[in-house]
Amino acid sequence: MIVRILKPTASFGGVRYNTNKVDRNRGELMKVANFGPLQGLGKLTPQDYINYLKMVTSLNPNIKNPQFHAIISAKGTSYDKHTLTTISEAWLKEMGYGAQPYLIVYHKDTGNNHVHMVTTRVDREGRKINSGFEHVRAVQNLAKVLGYDLGFQYKFSTRAQFLMVLEANGFLGIDPDEAKIKERIDKYLPDKKRAAEIRQLFQQFKFQPDFRNKLKEHYQIELIFHTSEGKKPYGYSIIDNENFRVFKGSEVLPLKELLAQTNGDLLSETEETEERTESNQPAAIQSIWIADDVDDQQIHGMRRRRQKKTRTNTR
Repeated sequence: MIVRILKPTASFGGVRYNTNKVDRNRGELMKVANFGPLQGLGKLTPQDYINYLKMVTSLNPNIKNPQFHAIISAKGTSYDKHTLTTISEAWLKEMGYGAQPYLIVYHKDTGNNHVHMVTTRVDREGRKINSGFEHVRAVQNLAKVLGYDLGFQYKFSTRAQFLMVLEANGFLGIDPDEAKIKERIDKYLPDKKRAAEIRQLFQQFKFQPDFRNKLKEHYQIELIFHTSEGKKPYGYSIIDNENFRVFKGSEVLPLKELLAQTNGDLLSETEETEERTESNQPAAIQSIWIADDVDDQQIHGMRRRRQKKTRTNTR
């Protein structure tokens, strides 16, 4: 995924450029935000949006080129329009434009899914939004909202484990720097001491109700079970958020032993968590079920495809 900020201009031609795409069925208006009472009116014209942006901009006549126009583009169709919109909203906030009036338009006339964002560089107090090093910050903030900044703080032994960390924390990134991924995997070393400490925690909490949630709440340890849909888990992973490390479950305690010491209650907890996630948060990625070792990439992809089918446009 890439981000590009276009050259600032005096007019808000970016509005008409993007609404023309919508009119020709080459684009889709995904988000209209912070236009105040204007959004409560009926069908709006491009000029209505332009007039509002000009009104806000007029608070600082010293800004000669007030239009902020940026693009976030995916490789091929790897990200759908709803995901791109969500990412763009988070990115605008990081860039200082979250409270600004803005439009997000999805373009579907090229081989790469992408969205355009148009707003003004002047805020409602008449101050200019910070533009210092904005091209550098644009790239840094995109990595942040995709979750890559966090993910690369962890030690992991597979690419799927890296993506698992992102999903567990609600991030949507799926196209990390592969060279950096390989470098981190090549440097991975098992931590037998920490594995023994976690195994001891398992013993401490065995037979206690809410085993899984207690580990997460008190020790920042997450258990991620790998399963095929409708079947019992055949493996699991451990995200140690306190020490920024991902373990294969077998490094700590075989699944059979883990289930035995919890009297099978852990399976009930897992099913209840999945049911709550499916029913209450259909558009979020919260529950992760990716396979271990050679199958993890395949199952991970299957999971994402199922989730994409359930996402809805929440604008």
